[in-house]
Amino acid sequence: MDDSRDHTLMGMALAEAQAAADAGEAPVGAVLVDPATDEIIAWGSNAPIKGCDPTAHAEILALRAGAEKLGNYRLTGLELFVTLEPCAMCAGAISHARIGRLVYGAGDPKGGAVDHGPRFFQQPTCHWRPEVVSGVRAEEAGDILRGFFRARRGKG
Repeated sequence: MDDSRDHTLMGMALAEAQAAADAGEAPVGAVLVDPATDEIIAWGSNAPIKGCDPTAHAEILALRAGAEKLGNYRLTGLELFVTLEPCAMCAGAISHARIGRLVYGAGDPKGGAVDHGPRFFQQPTCHWRPEVVSGVRAEEAGDILRGFFRARRGKG
């Protein structure tokens, strides 16, 4: 895939992450794309506090909106761009949705489940494994997260 395309699409996910931060949510953003047309199918930003919903992660919201828009819970072949390595819940949803390609920014050694922790897609019980690209605009994604949490601790 084209690195500049990934860079641009991750920029859209970063804008969603900033929207989450502006709303007082952990700054994670996601964008769902049809690679055949480059159409943005859906997007999401973290909203568990606003929605009183522990599952309202950016990835889940983008997947839900995409499935509703397309009228199908299977999002086979679509690409998901997310600013932070998905957690186990989100990795499971990505697998169930049959996402073809996952592109994420910052790694998450504490809560990530793709290249850290349970390495969800490497488990024998995982029925669908997307292509995974990591580290796209990772520094920017990490800066947004660090700045957000630093400010919340009063050290910003």
